[in-house]
Amino acid sequence: MAKNYQFYINGEWRESRSKESISILSPYLHEEIGRVQAISQDEVDEAINGAKLAQKEWAQLSVRARGAYLYRWVDELLAMKNEIAQSIMEEVGKTFNDAVKEVDRTADFIQYTIEEATHMQGESMWGENFPGGNRSKIAMTNRVPLGVILAISPFNYPVNLSAAKIAPSLIVGNSVIFKPATQGAISGVKMIEALHKAGLPKGVLNLVTGRGSVIGDYLVEHPDIDMISFTGGTVTGQHIAKISNMIPLVMELGGKDPAIVREDADLVFASKQIISGAYSYSGQRCTAIKRVLVNETVADELVSLLKEEIESLTVGSPEENNIIVPLIDDKSADFVQGLIDDALTKEATLVVGNKREGNLIYPTLLDNVTTNMRIAWEEPFGPVLPIIRVKSDKEAITLANASKFGLQASVFTKDINKAFTIAPQIEAGSVQINGRTERGPDHFPFIGIKGSGMGTQGIRRSIEAMTREKVTIINIYE
Repeated sequence: MAKNYQFYINGEWRESRSKESISILSPYLHEEIGRVQAISQDEVDEAINGAKLAQKEWAQLSVRARGAYLYRWVDELLAMKNEIAQSIMEEVGKTFNDAVKEVDRTADFIQYTIEEATHMQGESMWGENFPGGNRSKIAMTNRVPLGVILAISPFNYPVNLSAAKIAPSLIVGNSVIFKPATQGAISGVKMIEALHKAGLPKGVLNLVTGRGSVIGDYLVEHPDIDMISFTGGTVTGQHIAKISNMIPLVMELGGKDPAIVREDADLVFASKQIISGAYSYSGQRCTAIKRVLVNETVADELVSLLKEEIESLTVGSPEENNIIVPLIDDKSADFVQGLIDDALTKEATLVVGNKREGNLIYPTLLDNVTTNMRIAWEEPFGPVLPIIRVKSDKEAITLANASKFGLQASVFTKDINKAFTIAPQIEAGSVQINGRTERGPDHFPFIGIKGSGMGTQGIRRSIEAMTREKVTIINIYE
């Protein structure tokens, strides 16, 4: 019988008074691996009230005292690494090796967050520096917590992208309401079990699970939520932005990251980077390369190299550490298949792929994709890559910028001057020169523009986003 996982409120593990739970199905085992609580709005209120009360005392601790709890969290996470990795694999279909790497990366993230916070200092300003000012005024600025942070995480990195919200929130004195993606909630529970073992004071973090139709908007609109950090789909992000109560938002949303391949690129190198960027974890990454804009003079050669790389990709169960694994659910696979079918109907060239077994989509490469095809613009979140041939850098830049998304882009070229000419013209938060699109290292700024998000992440930037500046002015008199 599948385990019934509890939610976490005010330092206690509980079953919901609603007596309802949600079944979690493994995307590759195709069986129930557990159930999570479907809590009520009253229980949401209880969690937020507890977080609001606990935050005041938590904020009074020194940053090093708060850091001590987080260091213990790291120790407990690493002690549970294999258990958590097994959960990630079974729940979201990520390979065990990648799941282990995710836990290790999370531990590194938390440790760096503690260290970064301990080295952030305020500043002072003298009034005399402004015209007409004098030395009788001194301003001292420091950063203070916002209060109660709502952290909503996605399924694809259920531990790392959760900790990327939780750790910066806690280290600066906020309390947290953590709402994991339903598919990913078991991994989230196990991560918080480690935090509970670390002895975190009651109420400082509460984990809530439930149906979006019941608690989703209720959480976002709650008057005692002071900031929202969300990673997920663009449509959901736009909805959150509309209904939130004039509070700070940091959101990482969808992407349609282009790889621009110039005629002078190292095509062998570029092909390997593109394949890694497009197909790892079956393309279920916001920062996956999702279209290739290649100069027509080298397109044939690049397509041939990409085909060769794709044919070497392993396909199957994540338990065997295959690169291409089943998508998160049948609905996602149906969507990806629809994009492929639309492109082929409109005379795209199938290079390789277009094979499906349930929610397992084999790696697919489509050439001669044109702008009237859905795959040219829509984010698949699956293992399909469209090739769009262009005549010039200008055309590539125009197509890159025509997207409603603006997360990242890659430029492949041997001409560094051209790279630095193209990069500023691309409407994206980050541009990778001669490398695949990807999130890390985690201390780098991470930015989405247009439909790809708002605000800046990256450890220091996340800390800043989850605090505000406060000014204390000393008036000197004699």
